[in-house]
Amino acid sequence: MNLSDSRTAGQAATGQPAVSQKAATGQRTATSGAVPRAAQAARQSNPRPLARFSAAESVFSAIRQDIEDGTVEVGAKLNSEATLATQYGVSRSVIREALRSCNALGLTVTKTGKGTFVVADRVANDLALGQYSARDLNEARPHIEVPAAGLAAKRRTPEDLEHLKEIVESMLGETDPETWVGLDATFHSAIARASGNKVFESVVADIREALAHQSETLNMVADRQHASDNEHLRILEAIESGDATAAEAAMADHLSAVGVALDTILST
Repeated sequence: MNLSDSRTAGQAATGQPAVSQKAATGQRTATSGAVPRAAQAARQSNPRPLARFSAAESVFSAIRQDIEDGTVEVGAKLNSEATLATQYGVSRSVIREALRSCNALGLTVTKTGKGTFVVADRVANDLALGQYSARDLNEARPHIEVPAAGLAAKRRTPEDLEHLKEIVESMLGETDPETWVGLDATFHSAIARASGNKVFESVVADIREALAHQSETLNMVADRQHASDNEHLRILEAIESGDATAAEAAMADHLSAVGVALDTILST
């Protein structure tokens, strides 16, 4: 069975009721130097088509549609990860990724040892991202990451800059959504560390998991990956040039774009 199968997430192959993986660890690569301009140009001239969905996006969209149109009713238990993986012809890690976004949108709740249950047929008014919500992050991040970017432009060491370049270069060429999400969280953590401010570094480290969950959901629902890549390039270029004002502006623009994407998701 595969993604084109008409069976729903709440119906197993037997007809019975049914229905994070790897992330970047921050390890540095062997590459060095600036992010290749050719890679930047190629990425900018060939953006990711909106219609090209990853397996996780396709599974997520199918499950979300089943929930929102009532095919799988509120209160129903979704099929097990193993059954869904067979049903859609994907790996269990892809199923887990799709279910995390369903949970974040408030459509489902996963209970350890019991399974995933539908709790709403419409998106919640906020995203649940572990111990924090999207609203929590959006209210706090501008007060932390904007000044951190400015300080990073002033204080970053050659090693800090090299690390940031390696992360961005990896993100530009990354096709695995889950790996990209890990790199995204690593990039923001690296900027906080480069700021030389231990409080900023500690706070961003604390919210790192929530940032990854938010990024994962935004990429899946709002197709944010390509736009984020371009925004990260602007931040990196400002930090590399030592322009604190430009770095703060680039980070502020990035966080604003994230907020707009979230508002779009939550208002649908």
